[in-house]
Amino acid sequence: MKRKICVVTGSRAEYGLLRWPMEGIRASPDLELQLIATGMHLSPEFGLTYREIEADGFHIDRKAEILLGSDSAVGLAKSMGLALIACGEGLQQLQPDLLLVLGDRFEIFAAVAAAMVARIPVAHVHGGETTEGSFDEAIRHSITKMSHLHFVATEEYGQRVIQLGEHPQRVFVVGGLGAEGIRRLALLDRPSLEASLGLKLAARNLLITFHPATLDETAATQQLAALLAALDELDDVQLIFTMPNADTEGRALAAMVERYVAGRANAHAFASLGQLRYLSCLRFVDGVVGNSSSGLTEAPSLHTGTVNIGDRQRGRVKAASVIDCAADRGAIAAALRQLFSPDFRGKLAAVRNPYGESGASEKIVAVLRSYPLDGILKKSFYRPCRTNPQQWRRRAGVRVS
Repeated sequence: MKRKICVVTGSRAEYGLLRWPMEGIRASPDLELQLIATGMHLSPEFGLTYREIEADGFHIDRKAEILLGSDSAVGLAKSMGLALIACGEGLQQLQPDLLLVLGDRFEIFAAVAAAMVARIPVAHVHGGETTEGSFDEAIRHSITKMSHLHFVATEEYGQRVIQLGEHPQRVFVVGGLGAEGIRRLALLDRPSLEASLGLKLAARNLLITFHPATLDETAATQQLAALLAALDELDDVQLIFTMPNADTEGRALAAMVERYVAGRANAHAFASLGQLRYLSCLRFVDGVVGNSSSGLTEAPSLHTGTVNIGDRQRGRVKAASVIDCAADRGAIAAALRQLFSPDFRGKLAAVRNPYGESGASEKIVAVLRSYPLDGILKKSFYRPCRTNPQQWRRRAGVRVS
């Protein structure tokens, strides 16, 4: 009998990473893929990105509508409640053997909580990471404690999962999934990308995504205003914006971007580029600007520089291609000057992605196929006197370093 693996996805970025383990699950002779799409995937405001999932040939078993017309704290809390109900119903219908999730978003937290009470084991991808400027930090670590298998991107992150009391035998260092699409997709060439975007790239181009830093005392709108003011100091640069996530203040930030783009011929905004166009943009732009994790996990594989603004990604492992700066106009302007400087650009070719270049999805699928699930629900809090990373380099007959 095939082992049923249910994947829950709620955002464009998360699906772009999960797509490759999903492909592996679908191709495996002893695994059956189930899929729940929720969150931003089902919202016209965020591009109805469930269509991209279907265009990639996946069957969505259940669509869970959870988003309300509000990005206030109360609206977000209500959406979490709806996600808990919808995912609970979906899991009851599908009866999976294992739930596979990635990351740290609120709808994923709700899905994992539903799985916990339904006695469905959970495999969590990209745990152990830190994002000190966002409440995603607490959500991610909470998901870790409700999960039973852990697929982490680096040994440092694996150590943190063990620090949270998870047993080393259940922690697998597989690398990051960010570079998988770069390796496996046929990225668009420059003319094809321009035709798809409906714009002509300039001599200099920036890809910009700014999400709310939900724990910062400074309002997200104030931080975005500083970024837009710094961008106005640039000459002859094409600005390509992707819209923020469905977080508190997200709609206010989207409205600011729309107003900014409306008054400038060199600025363009997209609700969602999709993985192919997004990664193709990364290939040709001079830099990624904002506070998206893709500037840390994907851009280094294409030797593209990143201006990482504020504290949203604070604590994450970063390549030498990442320039950190405060969320104020002067600091952002200085970081942009560094990004375009010949000295910085001359070093990009030698950059290595600390999250790895490929192979994470294959390692994940190998463990999903072979790890015994009998008795997996019961966990003892692991208290190491001294944790040795070498003890969890090989699991289930597959090399995971």
